[in-house]
Amino acid sequence: MSVLKPDGILYAGLLGDAQIAALLSDEAEIAAMIRAEAALAQVQADIGVIPQARGQALAAALRAIRIEPDALAAGTAKDGVVAPALVAELRRQLPAELAPFLHWGATSQDIADLSLTLRLRDILAILDARLEGLARSLADLARNSRDIICLARTRSQQAAPTLFGLKATHWLAPLLRHRQRLSQLRPRLLVVQLGGATGTLSAMGEEGVGVLDALADALELGRAAPWHNQRDNLAECANLLAMIAASIAKMGADFTLLAQSEIGEIGFAGAGGSSTLPQKQNPVIAETLVALGRFAGTQVSALHAAMIHQNERDGAAWTLEWLAFPPLVMASGAALLRAAEALQALRLDPDRMAANLEATNGLVLAEAASFALAAHMPRAEATALVKAAVTASLATGKHMFDILAAETKSPVDWNALRHPHAYLAPARTLIERTLAEASAFSGGVDIGPR
Repeated sequence: MSVLKPDGILYAGLLGDAQIAALLSDEAEIAAMIRAEAALAQVQADIGVIPQARGQALAAALRAIRIEPDALAAGTAKDGVVAPALVAELRRQLPAELAPFLHWGATSQDIADLSLTLRLRDILAILDARLEGLARSLADLARNSRDIICLARTRSQQAAPTLFGLKATHWLAPLLRHRQRLSQLRPRLLVVQLGGATGTLSAMGEEGVGVLDALADALELGRAAPWHNQRDNLAECANLLAMIAASIAKMGADFTLLAQSEIGEIGFAGAGGSSTLPQKQNPVIAETLVALGRFAGTQVSALHAAMIHQNERDGAAWTLEWLAFPPLVMASGAALLRAAEALQALRLDPDRMAANLEATNGLVLAEAASFALAAHMPRAEATALVKAAVTASLATGKHMFDILAAETKSPVDWNALRHPHAYLAPARTLIERTLAEASAFSGGVDIGPR
């Protein structure tokens, strides 16, 4: 196995996300840092912290500079952060009269955190659009399969009849909540960072807070106090990304089981093959969803550990954050991409679902039988009768309802009870409710019931 890289080729179609990788690349990090430096120079010039003409010229010059990552690698290894080498290289390229005003009163972490925040804004917009698209696909699946009866399984055992459309709403509903969480997170996460060496803004004098607020406005970020050693918002973002990946992984886990040979209720167009077993139709895409969800979850603990900053700045905690956060973002992005592909390739087999239901000889209708009998006798007596019928059905292979019809004179319409459509009416209502919620959250766009 090769080292998995954001821009790797071999595993790109399985675990990669080119769009997110581009925003997490060295080039994107450097470009966002330069953008932050240019904005800082502009607002400092406007406020008068640095000479206006020089500051405006500096901002314009910075916007035209491009720096390759190779030029900063040695300095980053030495300093433990990109910004010192970046500032040195920028000063080397700037006119001599402008260079002294670069990075005025800022610190390395200001520029690094601004770069991350600016890119996270774009990343979250991409992920939100993918969440909406995935929600639409699941709403379509729920709507189109709301009359397909299949088995519900609890603790790996056949339990009772359900509707496949209800299964689909179980995958859909968490995504709607994740979009709500994302909208609530943005105002806390996407905020300015500028504090200077120790978070006091002292190098900018009395205008420090004014520069802080003006920089937030210039970069279209929320206003905030310096948060160098407060990483709770990033940890909250990590939690949300991992939850998104885990919710998708739950869907993948269900897909994997439903595609199992002995069950065969779903399949995937273009399923994976085996090097030695021609008959295999491996649910690779579903397995990938599970793997990405599990991986994303493992990174959250590192982000929680990275919250523990000593005093005003902690290089070890910061470095741990760099190690764990980008792979988590990548995994969540890839999970959303693969989930969309999985739904595109998904194939339902309603006939197999019906056959699996019929093969239970009515055992999965035990709950329905108990309540039907309870209308004519004490519930405890009804339950005992059904338990005895279950045992007899397992021993003889007879349909449970045939056994119950012979054992009791209660006026239950056993033939009607064999067809679960009637008592799955609440399930249909639940499907419609979730579809209505999905439609409302999408601003009235019609992804709800038709």
